Amino acid sequence: MKRFLSILVSLTILLLIYWKIDFVGLVQVLVNCDRLWMAISLAMVIPLTMFTAWRLQMLMPSSATNTSAINTNAANTNTANTNAADITQGRLGFLAANQLILAASSLNMVLPSKMGDIAKAYFMRDRGHLTGSLALSLVVFEKSCDMLSLLLWCVFGLLIYPQKDWLFWVMTVSVLTGLLLGLLLLGSVQFAQFFFRLAASVTPRSLGKKIVTLSHSWGEMHDYFWRDRTQLAKITGMSVFIWFLHLLQIWFFILALNAWAPFLASLALSPLAILAGLLPLTFAGVGTRDAALIAFYQPYFAAPTAAALGVLCTSRYVIPAIAGLPFLEKYLTLTRPKG
Repeated sequence: MKRFLSILVSLTILLLIYWKIDFVGLVQVLVNCDRLWMAISLAMVIPLTMFTAWRLQMLMPSSATNTSAINTNAANTNTANTNAADITQGRLGFLAANQLILAASSLNMVLPSKMGDIAKAYFMRDRGHLTGSLALSLVVFEKSCDMLSLLLWCVFGLLIYPQKDWLFWVMTVSVLTGLLLGLLLLGSVQFAQFFFRLAASVTPRSLGKKIVTLSHSWGEMHDYFWRDRTQLAKITGMSVFIWFLHLLQIWFFILALNAWAPFLASLALSPLAILAGLLPLTFAGVGTRDAALIAFYQPYFAAPTAAALGVLCTSRYVIPAIAGLPFLEKYLTLTRPKG
């Protein structure tokens, strides 16, 4: 029911957008696009998937000997539980990592709240790569790196964006606050425990239980990743680079539509539009992201072009989801009861 409502909200917003703008102009923009730049921009899905898969490999424990360090750290915190002794049972190959990323993209299109990424942890566990809560901890850390990298690029772009008014200053302060909060959550286990306790105390009981579960995984994640600062720096740098490629792809979309916006300005505007699409209101961000693109890019090109940009931004999620369909059955088989 929740998914149906999100689709309904997305369709309503799109209908309002296309009713107010020149829909024929939007189609014309897509028809008259630069074919070469369109091919280049859409093909960016390939390196993005490959780098994300490479990062997933980097996140995996390198050997079973790492388990002793995990056990030692977990024993020193109140997040330890019966699953704390997670053991690496096999390496995740590069091809398998790509297939897993694509299958999760397919699930993200049908499951609410990016639950396809959570299912990815289940797949890693049941395929014998990891056991217990470490798989969930890895996915939580991966998604945290993604969000913080997006906020980092957003802050960078907003600080150098030339056309600042009071609204952009409010957004700059808000995004910077979110970035600092995320860094504190990732860097201080004491602050994270305080934050999760506070969140659990002010939310409904059903949601509070989920927050407690997340706090356990967050503590284990902190223990696991902070013991190897060099590996942590590599994963962080890779995450920042991956999001640079995401934002570069959106700028390539603009060129493909025969439009123009300075790249540094796009570094400020496109992350804001992506953040708007993350609001839990619509289906895969469709609608809110399109409206944000039209509003933010208004100084550089007309609404039909911005709406066409919204269509292309949606393709960033649809193409990997379609590519993941051939691998989805293999992973869904793992969820079926055995025997």
